[in-house]
Parts: sequence; C-alpha cells; structure tokens
Amino acid sequence: MGEMTSSVMKEEAVADEVAVASEPKAYIGEVGEIRQVALIDEGRLGEYLREHLPGFRGPLVVKQFQGGQSNLTYLLETPGQKYVLRRQPPGVLLKSAHAVDREFRVIQALSHVPGFPVPAPFVLCEDREVLGSMFYVMRHVPGRIFWNCRMPDLDPAHRAAVFDSANETLARLHTVDYAALGLSDFGKPGNYFSRQISRWSKQYDQSRTQDIPEMDKLIAWLPEALPADDGLSSIIHGDYSFHNLLIHPTEPKVVGVVDWELSTLGHPLGDLMYHAMEWYRPPGVDARGTLQDADLAVLGIPTLERYVARYCERTGFDVDATHPFYRAFNLFRTAAILQGIAHRLQSGNAASMNAAEIAANIRPLATAAWQFARDGGAS
Repeated sequence: MGEMTSSVMKEEAVADEVAVASEPKAYIGEVGEIRQVALIDEGRLGEYLREHLPGFRGPLVVKQFQGGQSNLTYLLETPGQKYVLRRQPPGVLLKSAHAVDREFRVIQALSHVPGFPVPAPFVLCEDREVLGSMFYVMRHVPGRIFWNCRMPDLDPAHRAAVFDSANETLARLHTVDYAALGLSDFGKPGNYFSRQISRWSKQYDQSRTQDIPEMDKLIAWLPEALPADDGLSSIIHGDYSFHNLLIHPTEPKVVGVVDWELSTLGHPLGDLMYHAMEWYRPPGVDARGTLQDADLAVLGIPTLERYVARYCERTGFDVDATHPFYRAFNLFRTAAILQGIAHRLQSGNAASMNAAEIAANIRPLATAAWQFARDGGAS
C-alpha cells in the first residue's frame, strides 16, 4: 500500500482506539444491539456462511461488540458455536483503509505457529455484494479484557502472572520467522522509527488546531535523536496493549491477541515501548490509567526494567529500552493521533462524543514527551 494512504488508514484506526481509551469504561468487549450505522443483512450473511464455512448451522443471532474499533466487530451466535466477524465500515473508503484482508492474512499466518494465541481464522469474504463491505470470520475465544492496567480485581499473584504471560506472548511474536510464514512483504523492514516520526510529524502539521511549542520541539529533536538502527525486524502488532489481549476466563494467561489492524513489519521496540506506556504514561490522560507512582511490589507487577529484562531473556535481543527517545516518541505519537481527532472535531467530523475531552490531553502528553526528550539531551 502507498505510504500516504497507509498513513491515513493508520491515523484513523489508532485515533479510534485512543478515543475508546479515553472513555470511562472498565471493560471493553461487551456486546449489544447493532448500531444503526452498522446494520447488516443477517439473512444474507447466514446464506453465505452456510455455503462457505464448514460446520456452520443456524439459526444465527448477530450482536455488535461495543467500543471504538475502526473496523466493525460482531459476535455471531449459533446453537453449536460462536464466531466473531470483523468488517470494514460501510460507505466510500480510501483504497487501502480498514484493510481487514491484511488482518486476516496475518492471523492466518500466525495460526500456523504452534501455540501462538490468535483466534483461528475461518473465511475471508472480499465480495462486497454480500454485506456491503469486505469481512472475515474467525473463532470466538472466551476471555477477560482488562482495561485498567492496575487490574484492581486481581490478587497480586494472579496479576503478576497475567503480566508475565503478556510479556511471553509479545516475545514469541517478535521471534517468529515471518519470512517462513510468507510475510516478507507485509511491511518495510528497517528505518522503522525514522519513517514513523516523519509520518506522525506530517499528520500533526496537517491537523494543527492549537499552538503547542513542545510538539514543534519534538518534531525537530526526534529525527536527530534516533538510536542507531540495529537491524532488528519482526512482525509488530501496532497496538499491543491489555485492551487487545484476551486473558483466559479463570487462568492468568493470554489466550488471544486481537485487533491486528495496525500490524506490519517493524522494529520490535516499537511494540515493546508502546506496551510499556502502561508504566510511564502521565496520569489523567487515559482511562487505562498508569502505573506511574504505583506501588508495584504491592500490586505484584514487575518494574519496567525487570519486565524489559525478561523480554530480552526470552527473545535473545540486546536492546536498550531505557533510552528516553522511545518514551518521548510514543507519547509524541499518541499526542499526534489525538490532534487528528481535535482537527476532525473542529471540522465537525469527529467520531467520538467526547472528542473535546480527548483533545485536551494533547498538551500534557506533549509536555511529558518533551521532558523525556530533555532527559535524552534535548535543550
């Protein structure tokens, strides 16, 4: 896909995720009635699945998962089995936007990695005549989704095990031989952070609605502060956070990694340090909360240094995740995404009811990012 088209697609998708991250929800994954804008022809869907999905038997009941996924997500219930359907939004889309076929491709490849926790993909429908947009169907995986990173309902031992399973799952993803899975062309290996900085700097410039000096300073500093490229490349999820991890209903282990819309090839630290924002995200800017200033020992959660060290033990990578650049970059990226929401609000085209509240978080994110940049030598 083209670089600019990919940029817009990812900005829209991540913006929706950040919008949901700011909603006052303790749990994402609830299902309910299908919203008017997301209605589908259940009869036509049932006919298609009877023809293309082995073992499918109706009657079919369709519900919609709540939340801010850029692609629409539905629960399909039958007497014998449950499925999940991921679908492009209806209407006119950018050529490469909301690429559910890319999602299907990566989870189909990863489903061949023994034991890797992705829902089994069943069928991809590229015929837009069926539901009005492209979709795929995968296995429904029962599990818990923890929105609050402190997981207040768990005891320390259970919480520690959940964090360790998330660590192990990410390490496994980053050590998969993507070439052997046929994914050599799934992205551009090399210069990942340089390309990301350029992309989000342009996006921020194109959607400015207020003057934030720290963002301008970051745009100037980040390209000059890039750590040396060590040549590492892996499949990266792109939004690896607890809200996209299904945890076993009773056991403290990851049983499903979902929402692969932003997946690509890139540097594994892109995923690791985005995930690590749980530890260094400033307070008050995200409903997922933060572990900053938390008593980690009491909670049973490892320090970020220990978490990264365990990841390195599992991957064999020798990475310097302590460099302030990575924290500055991820907070800058998040601020740039929120700026896109603010711009759409000003244009009367914001997707979230609380877009103004979301936009108010841009400045504190930029301020925190610039402080990390100063820790890295910026002046």
